[in-house]
Amino acid sequence: MVSYRKNWSEDRVFFDNGGNGLVSLPAQWTDVLPPDPLDAISEGRSPFRVNDLLELAELLGRIESEFSAQGPGDV
Repeated sequence: MVSYRKNWSEDRVFFDNGGNGLVSLPAQWTDVLPPDPLDAISEGRSPFRVNDLLELAELLGRIESEFSAQGPGDV
């Protein structure tokens, strides 16, 4: 790494490309920045299981279809 700085409101990392000049990458693509706190705390875990989320989506879809089937005065 040659340099780390903010360019046009974006953090960038600059490095030498083996004699072909400087190359820059967004800093978030590298390990220069500390990890996102949410990612660090969750360690890749999710509080929800996929099957539970699918069941919830199905339930919400049924509720929405029942609600839209009712007329404006039926609420």
